[in-house]
Amino acid sequence: MSLLSRERFIAVLAPTRVTLLRAGPGRPAPCGACDCEGGWNGAVDALQGLLREAGARRGEVTVVLSSHFAHFRLVPWSDAISSPAELDAFARIGFEDVYGAVAAGWALRISPEAAGRPRVAVAIDQALLERLHTIVEGAGLRLASVQPYLMAAYNRLQPSLARDDFVFAVAEPGRCSMLLARAGQWLSVRSSAAADNEHAVAALLERECELNGIGDPQSGPVPPVFVHAPGRAASAWPAVEGVAPRALTLGSGDDPWQDMALAVA
Repeated sequence: MSLLSRERFIAVLAPTRVTLLRAGPGRPAPCGACDCEGGWNGAVDALQGLLREAGARRGEVTVVLSSHFAHFRLVPWSDAISSPAELDAFARIGFEDVYGAVAAGWALRISPEAAGRPRVAVAIDQALLERLHTIVEGAGLRLASVQPYLMAAYNRLQPSLARDDFVFAVAEPGRCSMLLARAGQWLSVRSSAAADNEHAVAALLERECELNGIGDPQSGPVPPVFVHAPGRAASAWPAVEGVAPRALTLGSGDDPWQDMALAVA
């Protein structure tokens, strides 16, 4: 390998496990992993150690964040908003209404949508982003991007989804995040703690459908349901409002954190 060549790493941060992989031709190659505790601070500490062990001094790191470390909200359309700054402020108010003053210290990213349509907003603790920059740059690398896994998985799997109407769930270990779309617009986004079994995920999806009027006689048929569960082999999922979900996979199902890295590989 040339001394001037740049390496690309993918780091997957979850509450109990951090995995570092080296990207290249073919599948990313694992180059370190360790258990952790203590929230995102503990996960970032673990990543710092893994980067030190990897010994890379030239290249970049893409970080995939478990949905445990992100917050999601649907931002309704408002004709009164006329600038990106106003949109950001409007979305931030929504987070603060739910989470309180702590949301003032979160960094926001809002999905681009056509005029008149709701948007999906994701919030990440600004202090987490700053620590990631500090440890990655301290290792002599560049932080290329930080991607919440729900959005990374959706972007990678979107071609497999129905175009205008669908129910999409990402079942990470200990958490289920859900996106609902109807008539080509976002209807709902939610992330909840969940037991690691198919019936618990199906129950959360049914509840989310009921909260949004999906399955009511007046709402028409239930749209296609898709479930992505990193680390689980494709299997038959319990029906959701009478619809059998389709399993979408990225990896072999052997290791959830290695599978999660494939969304950005």
